[in-house]
Amino acid sequence: MKTIDVLGKPCPIPVIETKRALSDPAQVAVLIKVDNIIAVQNLEKMAKGYGHNFSYTEIAVNSYEVVIGKEAHVPTAPKDEINTPQIARAGAPPKGLAVVISRNTMGEGAEDLGKILMKGFIYSLTELPTPPGFVVFLNSGAFLTSDGSTTVDDLKSLAEKGAQILTCGACIDHYKISDKLAVGEVTNMYHIAEIMASAGNVVNI
Repeated sequence: MKTIDVLGKPCPIPVIETKRALSDPAQVAVLIKVDNIIAVQNLEKMAKGYGHNFSYTEIAVNSYEVVIGKEAHVPTAPKDEINTPQIARAGAPPKGLAVVISRNTMGEGAEDLGKILMKGFIYSLTELPTPPGFVVFLNSGAFLTSDGSTTVDDLKSLAEKGAQILTCGACIDHYKISDKLAVGEVTNMYHIAEIMASAGNVVNI
């Protein structure tokens, strides 16, 4: 079983290195060493998307070993029982509108006005005849999907209408708000790149 040491490597390197290793037909299983739970979540999303087996164990503080295998019976590490956010669905996204929001305010100028504009924009998305297929949040935009945000209810409405609400895992980890995700799912930069490349139209805010 091949070992991939990506300790200290940022998203999406753990996912990309693992996909590359598993693309080798001779590679039945791989063990990936990572240093944060967001990387574990992203690897789980990738594994489940391809129908692979997945397990992990926490070796020490900020040290995890993930095992992903192609076969039904491969060595697996015992999975710790910890509370993690729901993982975004894998697979090629359908063509359609993707909205990418990379900040928690809209436009340049007064911050309070920018927050009002952003709330109005997200509410407007709920009123479109056809909602976007994906609404992706990056950088400080991650605060918009967190507890206490005035946009959470509108985002839940969008989700009910079929939009996938996705927040960058590295971003919520950076801002220490991974336990405050209130709507949608965690994703990684590789999946975001797939969405943007496959969408019929991309709106960047």
